[in-house]
Formats: sequence, C-alpha cells, structure tokens
Amino acid sequence: MGLIAVAAIAAHAESYYLVVAGLGGEAEYEQRFTGWASDLTKLLKAEPNSKVETLSGNSATKANIEAKMREVAAASKADDQFVMLLMGHGSYDEQDYKFNIPGPDISAKELGALLDKIAAKEAVILMTSSSGGAIPSLQKPKRVLVTATKSGTEKNATIFARYFIEALRDKEADTDKSETLTVQEAFHYAEQKTAKFFESQKRLATEHALIEDTGKGEGVKDPSPENGEGLTAGRFALLHLGAVAALVNDPEKQKLLKHKEDLEAAIDQLKYEKASMALPQYRQQMQEYLLDLAKTQEALDK
Repeated sequence: MGLIAVAAIAAHAESYYLVVAGLGGEAEYEQRFTGWASDLTKLLKAEPNSKVETLSGNSATKANIEAKMREVAAASKADDQFVMLLMGHGSYDEQDYKFNIPGPDISAKELGALLDKIAAKEAVILMTSSSGGAIPSLQKPKRVLVTATKSGTEKNATIFARYFIEALRDKEADTDKSETLTVQEAFHYAEQKTAKFFESQKRLATEHALIEDTGKGEGVKDPSPENGEGLTAGRFALLHLGAVAALVNDPEKQKLLKHKEDLEAAIDQLKYEKASMALPQYRQQMQEYLLDLAKTQEALDK
C-alpha cells in the first residue's frame, strides 16, 4: 500500500495520510506547491516507522487520488485515522468546489463520496483557494474539516499551507506542550500567522481559514465550547513533535527554512506590485526569486 501507515497513540490503531499538490498554472506556483508538498512529506516521514507517498505533478490525477482513497477504505478500521491534505488552486462554480489537478478536476462531492466509504476517523485539510465552497459537501459529524478560505468566492491563491506546515515544525504550535500536535492546534497557529502576514504587508486579507467538526454550520475561525466546534479537532493527533526534533533543532535547516519563507513572502509582495512595475523588471526580479527558491528547496531536500 502506497500511503503512510504509522502507529497512532493506541498501539492497534493506524494513521493514514494522503498529501496532494495540485496544478500551479504558473512557474512560481508550481514550484511553491511542490516545495510545500516536499516539506510536508519530510515532516511526516519523521514520524516513527512512517512510509510516505505524495501525489504531485503529473501523478496528482483524479484516478490516483481515487485509487489511494479506495486503498484506505479497504484497509482502515474505525479506530484508525485518515488525514487528507490538499494544496494548490481550487475553483467554485456556485454549486461545488473543485480541486485543480492534471486532467479532470475532482469535486468536493466526489471527494465526499470517497470519504464516506472510509471507516477511519477523518481530517480533511483543504489549503487551496475557494476551499470554503467545499464545506457543504464535505462536512460530516466528527469529520474534521479545515479550509483556507471562508467561502468559494475567495479565489486568490492562498498562503495558509505555508503556515500550516510551519506549525508541524514549530514547538510553539503545541500550545498544551504535550508534544502531540492536534489539528486544532495546527489550524489555530496557521490561521493567526496568515492573518498577521496580511497585516504586516498592509494588504486586505483575501483568505480567512475556517474549521468545522460537527457536521453542521459554516465553520468558525475560533472553535470553542460556546460555538460547539473543536471538540473532535482538539483530540485529533496530527503529528508527534518529539519525532521531528532533529529537523527542528538543525540550525542549518532552520536558516534554509527561514530563507525559503522570506522568499515566498517576497514573491507574494512582488506579484502585488506587478501593476506598478515595468514588465521586464518584474520578470527579472521574479526569475531571481524563483532561482533562489529552487536552490533553497534543493538544499532542504538533501
């Protein structure tokens, strides 16, 4: 089986993860999405006894996603966990969300039908544009659902994935210091970091992440006993931080990660300033950033 199957907290339970990086459409997005998928894969591989397979580029097809989810449906039990993490671009046609991949896109309704056949506890992390449009099709009691946007109409490329992945390597995300990062802790960390990014850039926020785990409602940004959200997400272990200590404590890797984040922020800012720049200047600066980003990612992957 190509998916991760690692021991969860209970010795008899299994945790299955499926990471998919969709189409970028432009060079900077292609590189960003595949880089994020590589970072995420590396962090998950740090889990003891883990086996990781990531679908990206030409392998991230509808047929392959369906095949992997059917594998989980056949192998998993009610005590197991399944985490699906999608990053890239999404679209929304006022009726359904679609994840943009090579060949035919896959819709939220299609993903929901596949998820309904899986017995394991589920967490679905949609880190794409327009992902809020998937909530009506994917929400289900006790299924944890995270979206990078609050609706299908927030169509700009998102940066939520950057900070969700950062949460997996930052000990500060583990707010209760249990060395077990829950989906709710990772969401809270990434939602706050994303909001601060737009504030620091003095830009109007074009994405507002939500979490939903009751199977009803529109999702919230602040799960609490008052709104009834977060009980399942707060108990859903995403990663054990002690297992990634080597990565976290490697000074050289930390420098590279910081440089990568700075480059991604610079690329975001450059795209924002494109309209006020001469096209040759924009293209030259973008090329320099992308070359630097590729070299940084290559060093991180070693």
